Amino acid sequence: MHRFPQHANGGDSVDIVGRLKRGDRDAQEWVYRSYARMVYTIARRMLGDSGLAEDATQDTFVDVLCKVDRLDHEAALGAWVRRIAVNHCLMRLRSPWFKRRETARTNLEAARADEARLEVATDIERALDSLPAKARAVIWLHDVEGYTHKEIGRLFGRTASYSKSQLARGYRRLRELRTDERTGKPGTQG
Repeated sequence: MHRFPQHANGGDSVDIVGRLKRGDRDAQEWVYRSYARMVYTIARRMLGDSGLAEDATQDTFVDVLCKVDRLDHEAALGAWVRRIAVNHCLMRLRSPWFKRRETARTNLEAARADEARLEVATDIERALDSLPAKARAVIWLHDVEGYTHKEIGRLFGRTASYSKSQLARGYRRLRELRTDERTGKPGTQG
């Protein structure tokens, strides 16, 4: 049974639920302090947003104070508070507002991911464009198209060694460009 510490006027302990039903402010504060962290944690985990969790916590305690007359067994207080919190979270998850918000968030994340992929593709294209034509072609044929060094050498009328050396020079130049971008120094021509 939930027992409230000594009554504010120094009298005997009085049960929390009875005091809540009478509107006792000390009992209300005790219940809030005892269960607020649990309610917020449940809401934060279920809703995935601290602002929504704060709103659900507030609404939970409004319901606890307004509907305490429905609680018959003081031993069930913690479970009852938890159930109210879960119900508030579920109501939010089912609401059209939440669904629109989640859809908008998902769309924004997808747009950001597309933007990041486009930025990477642009960076790769810019880096490849900075290479000499033969090195660029060898890198493209080898890394993207999947040609072997022997096949690339044949395409250029050369040996597999030609392809390997062009690939190595191209990679070296790309590493230099990457290093130059990180340090802000002008690139070296290679």
